[in-house]
Order: sequence, then structure tokens, then C-alpha cells
Amino acid sequence: MPRSSKSKSAAYRPIRAKLIFNAGSGRPEESPQQLASILSEMQDQQILPEVYSVRPNSQLEEVVHDAIQSGIKLIVVAGGDGTIDGILGAMVGSDATLGIIPTGTRNNVAFNLGITGDIASSVALLRKGRRLKIDVGRVHYGHSRHWFLEVAALGLLSDLYPLADDIQHGKLSMIGELLSKFVSATPSRLRMIYDERKKLDTTAHMLVISNMPFLGPHFQISPTVSFRDGRLDVFTFSDMSKLNMISYAMLSQIGHFEDIGIKHYHVKHIRIHSTPHMPVLADGTLLGEGSLSVHIHPRALTVMAGSALTGHLAT
Repeated sequence: MPRSSKSKSAAYRPIRAKLIFNAGSGRPEESPQQLASILSEMQDQQILPEVYSVRPNSQLEEVVHDAIQSGIKLIVVAGGDGTIDGILGAMVGSDATLGIIPTGTRNNVAFNLGITGDIASSVALLRKGRRLKIDVGRVHYGHSRHWFLEVAALGLLSDLYPLADDIQHGKLSMIGELLSKFVSATPSRLRMIYDERKKLDTTAHMLVISNMPFLGPHFQISPTVSFRDGRLDVFTFSDMSKLNMISYAMLSQIGHFEDIGIKHYHVKHIRIHSTPHMPVLADGTLLGEGSLSVHIHPRALTVMAGSALTGHLAT
């Protein structure tokens, strides 16, 4: 007689994990039930978690670093993209594996990795998913360094992102300010040097440096972007009116990616100077305004992914 799924789970060798649980992600009122469900599913999968609840003053990189130093090889984030961003510095280059239980608002990193189910299926992937090594980007801005999985950006996207994030979290009063920023935005001159010798000068409202194909609220910037090719995808929105940018965003949502003034480059590293200075964004964090350099760190992070990856991402 076939064994039940739970008896199969019981056959697993128990493994230790550090569970980083963010009760403030997504719908905070649901967090007690979410944590109970996560712990129950982990018990079924023979995963033994040490739970850390995120607080406003939490130093998540230190928490994760200490867990790895104690011998824990599985770091599980139950939260959203911001929580994942908070632990990246301790994970990159380590021998630990990142698992994700998406309980945030956007969960875009999880979406890119094919983790799109409920808590039970997400916990199951910690055992049955695909272990992948993926690329990670790093922004050097002034004296600061910031890792990113999704995107670094200059210009209009950096201006609008915080407002769009507030709106997505229910602050509808920000709609007017978002529209005002969009209407009043002006382009800047961008001077770039990439892969040491290649130069590019252009004028644009924004520049996007992508490591994953889907950005923000599951917006697909291009189907050719890969987080496993050792390259960053740089998009300059030159010679595009704001109306064309809106058209591009709408068409790309239904799978059309016509070239209407977008230039696409594959780079390992790039230095950028904007005149006048543009705001700099890395995975939702505004870093300031001015010059920056961005580098790719190939296959520097190990993750547990789902089976929904397709094409070049699945190899």
C-alpha cells in the first residue's frame, strides 16, 4: 500500500533551519495563523526551525550570519521582498541555502523563482524544490554598497517606486503625488562606461539595470533576462516620450515587447554618471542621487526554487 505524503515526509532526515518571520509583511492581522501553519508544515517536512521574529530595529544580516556560523545551512524567509533584501549581505557567497515562504505584498523574488503557491507548497519546496545558484547584483554608491536581486534603477522609476509602493500598501492618497512626479519629470544626460572599455552617452528619463525578468508588481521588462547568465541587463529608455513608456508598460503585460526607443545591453559591470543627477534605487531602497557603479556576482547565492521556471531560466 502506498505511504501517505506525511509518512513520506517522516522518512526525511531532520534538518535545522533559521526561520526569519516578518509579522509585518503582507497582512499583519494574518501573521499568527501564518506562523502556526508554517511551523506545522515544517514539522511534517522534518525541518527543525529556530524562529526569529523581525522587529523594527532588527539587524537581520547579523542574525543570519550568526545562524550560519552555528552550522545552520538553511535560511528561510517568511516575508516579502524587503525581508529578503535585508538578509542578502549575509547570504551571498556563503554555503547556506535561501528558502522563501512568500507572505509579503508583492513577493516578486519568489515569483521569479517559481515559488507561487500557498504556505504548504512553499514549505514543501524547501525539501522538494530545485537548488539553484543565481546571480546577485551589487551597487556601489558613494561609500555604500547594496546587494540586489531584482533591479537597480536611475531616474523616473526611482522617483515613482516609493509612491507606487505606498499605493500598493493602501495609501491611495499618494496617487496624486505620483501623477505629479510623472508629469513633471525631466530627462538627464547619462554617461556610461561598461565592461571597462565600452562607452555610451544618451539622454533618457530612466535607466533600468535588471537581474530578474519580472520587476515590482510582476512586471516583465523582457523575456530574455536571466539571473543565471553572469550578466546584468541594462535598459536605457532613450528617445521615448512618457506616453510611449506607458504604452510599453501596458503592452509588455500582455507579452508584446516592441522596440520603441529602448536600448538593451548585457554587461558584467557598468559605471554611470547623470547630469542633472538622478535618484538611485536598488531593490526598493533609495540610495540618493548621483554617480554609481553596478557589478554582477555570478551564481553567488544558493536558493530553493520552484518547478515553474521555463526556457533559459530552467537550465
